[in-house]
Amino acid sequence: MSKLIHSESGSAGDFTPQAVAERAAALRAELTRASHEYYVLDQPTMSDLEYDTRFRELQQLEDTHPELRTPDSPTLRVGAPVQSAFGRHKHLVPMLSLGNTFSADELVEWEAKLVRMAGRDVTDSGYTVELKIDGAAIALTYERGVLVTGATRGDGTTGEDVTANIRTVRGIPLRLRGDAPDHVEVRGELYLPFDGFERMNEARVKSGEPVFANPRNAAAGSLRQLDPSITASRPLRFFGYTAVLPDGRTPAESQWELLEQLAAWGIPVAPHRKRCTTVAEVNEWAHHVEHTVRAELNFAIDGGVIKVDRVSVQQDLGIIGAREPRWMIARKFAADIAETRLNDINVNTGRTGVLTPYAVLEPVLVGGTTVTFATLHNADLIKAKDLRVGDTVQIKRAGDVIPQVIGPVPEKRDGSQKPWQAPTHCPSCNTPVAREEDGVGLYCPNIACAGRQLEGLVHFAARDCMDIEGLSYQRIKQLLDAELVHDAADLYQLTVAQVVELERFADKSAENLIAAIAASREQPLSRLLFALGIRHVGAQAAQLLARRFGTLNALASASVEDIEAVRGIGDVIAKSVRAFFDDATSAKLIDRLRSLGLRFDEPEAQQASGTLNGAVVVITGTLPTLSRTDATAVVERAGGRVTSSVSKKTTFLVAGEEAGSKLDKARDLGVEVIDETELLRRVGN
Repeated sequence: MSKLIHSESGSAGDFTPQAVAERAAALRAELTRASHEYYVLDQPTMSDLEYDTRFRELQQLEDTHPELRTPDSPTLRVGAPVQSAFGRHKHLVPMLSLGNTFSADELVEWEAKLVRMAGRDVTDSGYTVELKIDGAAIALTYERGVLVTGATRGDGTTGEDVTANIRTVRGIPLRLRGDAPDHVEVRGELYLPFDGFERMNEARVKSGEPVFANPRNAAAGSLRQLDPSITASRPLRFFGYTAVLPDGRTPAESQWELLEQLAAWGIPVAPHRKRCTTVAEVNEWAHHVEHTVRAELNFAIDGGVIKVDRVSVQQDLGIIGAREPRWMIARKFAADIAETRLNDINVNTGRTGVLTPYAVLEPVLVGGTTVTFATLHNADLIKAKDLRVGDTVQIKRAGDVIPQVIGPVPEKRDGSQKPWQAPTHCPSCNTPVAREEDGVGLYCPNIACAGRQLEGLVHFAARDCMDIEGLSYQRIKQLLDAELVHDAADLYQLTVAQVVELERFADKSAENLIAAIAASREQPLSRLLFALGIRHVGAQAAQLLARRFGTLNALASASVEDIEAVRGIGDVIAKSVRAFFDDATSAKLIDRLRSLGLRFDEPEAQQASGTLNGAVVVITGTLPTLSRTDATAVVERAGGRVTSSVSKKTTFLVAGEEAGSKLDKARDLGVEVIDETELLRRVGN
């Protein structure tokens, strides 16, 4: 509680109104700065507890002294009184539509048309390219730097006034930073990140509420809530992409400079933007984003937006029929959402016993690939989405991500669809199923379940684990059916004579398989830990544990507290690891693997007294000889820790070619920047 409100004696009258006003102003400044660091820069310097304490103090001050509440107060983020209806808001300048292209050739044709109109000015200008966010378009009006209105796109000329809801979106500044025009309208896209969308749906499942079909619809629906506190409870985010002045001018001389200006004002701007000099460079960017970047993003995009960079050239090119700017166009990507028929719902028993339902689909082309199966996550989610066998469903796939069913299309039902019933017994061994601790998933408790054995051995032999070439799903199934193996240790006792007796095995293929199994004995501890299928231990956690403890014996004898002390390992993983080594069946398997000559140490174990001990390192760009994985290993072997974002806590940045925004942030924060040669010198290599 604020020491400005209460003196030591508890009297509220010991402080002047001026002192109280100054305290409120200081709190607003601190909270606004902290919010900008957290939601825009992704570099928080204030802990959640500190933020909450200051927030409650400011809230109490404003409740006691309502006259102190300003239009840009962070307390307005929590919502406002419920509205009865939305007012209308006329945009300063119409929000126009956007033309589309679907191929590299069409972009070349688009440029040719522009050149015929404006000549070399177009090619001299170059282009700014940006991600096309799949969200809801909004316009934010700022007067003297303070947010006064937030509105939907509407018909492009007039939208709905949703200011009370917009104020609750954490990433939108209530006051612009630096010198901003007296009157400006900032435009951008409101969206829901994938992880926030999933958490929101999981919470709705647990509370018995219907789930949302997709992030875009959820974002748009959140904007139109009459109760702003509902909007405030949803993890909405915002990216700005343009700004206009009352006379229609743009407050910058180029699109690139405008994006930089938005960022300087504190407006979040989407990543992966680029300034290109030619359409060929634009097409290279679009191909990279569609086939590489898109799968790594935490939000939905459906293409890129290409804009002639110079504003003067934009003005010369003008608008097509008051409908769409001639100087701007979308490069649409292959659809990552499609509709098809849900033919059936089957269930797979995983290596840890978890029962995962999956959809059997009418084959459909999504994101450039034919999809026949898609994950359905768990039985509760199927029920919440009201999925029925025979439904027309929406399928989503982006990059290499496993396809998933977004939801049904209810209006296409004809009465023949059938509700699905969750299994009461394991489909592999017929053991009664149990419910997971989180109350959502179902699993088979039978350790000897054939389904668990099969999936466990498939995982053990996988490329990211023991990498046993030639040991495919079908061959593992053959070995199980022939009762030649029951667990991982049995693999290392197989002989050529045994394998060659199986169908589709000749002498050479049998010899190759036994040789591949033998070679896998040399895989490091990190691979073995991941291969063992310890609950909650993925590849990254296995690496952290192997590099910290160095040997399997050291890890097996570690306490829960010792394991939890490893940076990046939480209590859930720590308890799971300890439970694995305490289990008699696991201990027997470990003993057998040890006797069969598997490697139980980690060559890349962390050096407690390494030259980078305690250092926080960021790696960006393309290094001359080291891959990102190799460079990370170099740092970690020397006792350092690699993080993904630059902050004041970063010890140094290792920069390669095309380092991008992380290099700029490092220079702004005064963080040391080195190259690969210097990194290797520092670790004594």
